[in-house]
Amino acid sequence: MASNREAPNAEPLTLEIDGKGRVSALWMMPSDAHTVYVLAHGAGAGMKHAFMGAIANELAAVGVGTLRYQFPYVEVKAKRPDPPDVCHATVRTAVAEAARRAPTLRVIAGGKSFGGRMTSQAQAIAPLAGVSGLAFLGFPLHPPKKPSTDRAKHLFDVKVPMVFLQGTRDELADLALLEPIVDELGERAVLRKIEGADHSFHVLARSGRKDPDVLRELAREIAEWATSL
Repeated sequence: MASNREAPNAEPLTLEIDGKGRVSALWMMPSDAHTVYVLAHGAGAGMKHAFMGAIANELAAVGVGTLRYQFPYVEVKAKRPDPPDVCHATVRTAVAEAARRAPTLRVIAGGKSFGGRMTSQAQAIAPLAGVSGLAFLGFPLHPPKKPSTDRAKHLFDVKVPMVFLQGTRDELADLALLEPIVDELGERAVLRKIEGADHSFHVLARSGRKDPDVLRELAREIAEWATSL
């Protein structure tokens, strides 16, 4: 499934969030796309973070287009994340824009850490129109060194398929806690363990792998899961 072709250029967009201002976005669509992934960033970095750009490129190489977007607090360079209702509204606007731009493609949503959690919360409250499933790049189950499952409670109200891509060294998701949750979610949830990766999907040099290898693995897993929906 992988390709060596160059990723398409990212087209800058502006999204109007209902009653909450404007945010920037980036649209990247390969010519052979079968899926578009509405891809939210993590809490501490925006859509132009190196990880976000790199994973978008790798996804394009396996036929997955992306709509990356900012949450309003990042747009105005604030450090404190927006209230959940603002984040949820932003997710919905981004999903609607992706569906409008690619009406014949499968749409999935989610993102890195905080962005994925805001997406799943929005989906749990009311289904995101046209979304076939949610993909989490490091679901933040709990803060570092504070194991808990409270952040997973809303996942049981999500009725679309979900894939959790989790590093085995992720300090924000104790696999001993996450695995039973995924099992309890049943057929609509799958866990893909990324061996040796931390929450940022970095791997140790002694693992014999490099970060670009992990990015390609993540993209391949997302593409294969999406085409199975």
